[in-house]
Amino acid sequence: MTENNLSWQDFLVRNGARLDPATQTISGFEPAATTVTPGQVPVAFVTPLTDVGLIAISGEDGASFLHTQLTNDVESLSESDVRLAGYCTPKGRLLATMLMWKSDEVIWLQLPRELRPAIQKRLEMFRMRAKAPINDMSDQYAVLGVSLPPESNALSHWFETLPDAPYEKVESQTGTLLRLPDVQGSARFQMVVPVAQAQEIWPVLTEDTPAVGAQFWQLSEVRSGIPQVTLPTQEKFVPQMINYEAVGGVNFKKGCFPGQEIVARSQYLGKLKRRMQYAQVADTSAAAGMEVFSSSDPNQPCGMVVNAAPHPDGQHAECLVEIKMTSLSEGSVHLESATGPQLEFLPLPYALPDPE
Repeated sequence: MTENNLSWQDFLVRNGARLDPATQTISGFEPAATTVTPGQVPVAFVTPLTDVGLIAISGEDGASFLHTQLTNDVESLSESDVRLAGYCTPKGRLLATMLMWKSDEVIWLQLPRELRPAIQKRLEMFRMRAKAPINDMSDQYAVLGVSLPPESNALSHWFETLPDAPYEKVESQTGTLLRLPDVQGSARFQMVVPVAQAQEIWPVLTEDTPAVGAQFWQLSEVRSGIPQVTLPTQEKFVPQMINYEAVGGVNFKKGCFPGQEIVARSQYLGKLKRRMQYAQVADTSAAAGMEVFSSSDPNQPCGMVVNAAPHPDGQHAECLVEIKMTSLSEGSVHLESATGPQLEFLPLPYALPDPE
């Protein structure tokens, strides 16, 4: 039974969550609700992802319509697949990055909640006569981010089997379970379930798995090296500038999509001069959209923070930074000005294609 049909956020607050009204994310839980050691990142944790939006596209033309709009192949999407996809302007700049999957012939798109209204409106504008109803499901479903040791059976109560590899999914009567890239030995999952189901799952799951704030999941996302376009970075990047083709978010054989000609030209003509890198900085205020500067050319920015998350030690942040590649070997790189906190660049968890 649900708690008197509470909304998902009201349910969480009643169960010890602290909601950040500015970001609509869960900043943490009351001490009685969690057992995480201060300053450390736990291997196992669960957090409600209240800042994500969900769009469901159904109908006989749903796949063919989306196939013409997104950077990845939608028509070949199977019931076991999870894929990254981008939505570009005609100039090839990313309006959004998203996860997509198919359940019972309905295609789901997950993207930041703050971008959902505008992206849904844009999709509606181009739908024309396609039989592809587009619905906002953000308040009907809850999304839980779960990090676990690979051998854990914490989800077996709701899913008999787990996805075998990243970007695979399984279904059960409970809902949908997506597997995302592993991070530093932890297997990462997203449970997408109706709110009523989530309210039943929560007290059982959190008996043995610590409930934490969204910053822990955001940190794992940064460490995965998978970029997320947010409001401060809309229309700032073509996909390759944030490694989106390198992580499987672009299919160059699928045919046309908005901005396809420019994205393809960036891929096949000339050497890519800008890429996304992983870094840490001794400044917990680092955030998406902040510019970075090179000491060798202090008067103009050499890049921009794509995503950032504070470390629970309270001393530094980890971030993904889109940057001019020559700046990595010409002096030092700093946050917000050439005299700001210096960035320390670390290896990405995947290899970038060799420049041609």
